[in-house]
Amino acid sequence: MSGYPIIFVGAGPGDPELVTVKGQRALEGADLVLYAGSLVNQEVLNWAPGRARLVDTSGMTLEEIVEEMIRGHRSGQRVVRLHSGDPSIYGAVHEQFHRLDSEGIPFEVIPGVTAALAAAASLARELTVPEVSQTVVITRVPGRTPVPEKESLASLGSHNATMAIYLSVSQIRRVCEELAVHYGHDTPVVVAYRVSWPEEKIIQGTLEDISHKVEEAGIGRQALILVGDALGPASSLGDKRSRLYHRGFTHGYRDGGT
Repeated sequence: MSGYPIIFVGAGPGDPELVTVKGQRALEGADLVLYAGSLVNQEVLNWAPGRARLVDTSGMTLEEIVEEMIRGHRSGQRVVRLHSGDPSIYGAVHEQFHRLDSEGIPFEVIPGVTAALAAAASLARELTVPEVSQTVVITRVPGRTPVPEKESLASLGSHNATMAIYLSVSQIRRVCEELAVHYGHDTPVVVAYRVSWPEEKIIQGTLEDISHKVEEAGIGRQALILVGDALGPASSLGDKRSRLYHRGFTHGYRDGGT
């Protein structure tokens, strides 16, 4: 039996240069790459060697995908399963891990840049601004996959934390209506469409007007919603500083008393 574990690689949000060095090296050594169709930028596949067999899994079932990986593994191939973003965030990898575990197949995971972080970078915003928000909630609204009632927007919104809402832009009106109850209608909102791709669109507004802007732009999928006061212009938030760099803060590398 092959000694090579199957490697799950996060391809990031789209820009091939956002793949980690470790992810790139895994692709460069691959014999078989199973990738998530249109969600993964085809340029990322250029890291794979010419000998590698590339399999688009967009039309395959879970069983077909796992069987393909197992066959490759058992024939001694280096198998890479390439997911968009980071596999741990709505990556539908748990069920793949479960099947591989049941077959005694070893696997590893290489993280990737998730869309919320790529959007924050594109905006040049910090999601955890001192005195504004120190918490980021990653969630979605119910669709084909249900959401536990205790994790409803109405419940999570009561914390007024920075919120990253995936897989929900088609229900943007519902999102805004439910969150406005807790955040207020003038809270900043950003919708990031295909962030880091050449066709990226960043739409900014508030819970009052963002749904109209998004519908006007014709965006109904492949977009992330960010909500919270931390997303406002830096000038509007004032000089909010982390204690880490305060002159009076002592830590292992600096004596704040000097």
